[in-house]
Amino acid sequence: MDTLDGYTSDLTLARELLVAQLREHALVIGEVTLTSGARAQYYVDAKRAILRPQGFAALGALVAAQVSDWEGTAVGGMTMGADPVACAALAGGARAKAFFVRKDAKTHGLQRRIEGPLLASDDRCVVVEDVVTTGGSTLAAIEALQEAGQQICGVISVLDRLAGGGEAIERAAGAPYVALTTIDDVYPQRPDRTVA
Repeated sequence: MDTLDGYTSDLTLARELLVAQLREHALVIGEVTLTSGARAQYYVDAKRAILRPQGFAALGALVAAQVSDWEGTAVGGMTMGADPVACAALAGGARAKAFFVRKDAKTHGLQRRIEGPLLASDDRCVVVEDVVTTGGSTLAAIEALQEAGQQICGVISVLDRLAGGGEAIERAAGAPYVALTTIDDVYPQRPDRTVA
């Protein structure tokens, strides 16, 4: 597909488009406090890019392809960061069900912590997240799935800030971790970049 308006099977094009969308719509330069409590000179609000048609389509193609490569049967993670990523995977053609992990189980209704279609014991779960810094939200989702007896076959983030979260996630999941993009792709001239 030569157009960038719809879904594409060209993963190189999809990744280039995702980086461009993140750079244009998600990157915010200025001092902010991160979820971890740390201060930073920039922020990446990935939802501002991936909840637009082109960003969503690019993300869907990339996540669906990775879910397929890992033979995942369920895709999701901690609400809210995982919600658009899991939905993009389904829209991109992933043959998987989506789920969302709540911070705490509901105290009413079915009192579930993992929402969506019931996960079977043989489901291969792919945990997703929009932005990873320390990995705290992703680690909480992994823990909830492990407590529920679920198998994790991989973890995907839309963007990794390269602050050590990826390594912690891979250790906790006991499965591969893939960042579709990194802060090096989106903001290569950032003031805190360390060049190896």
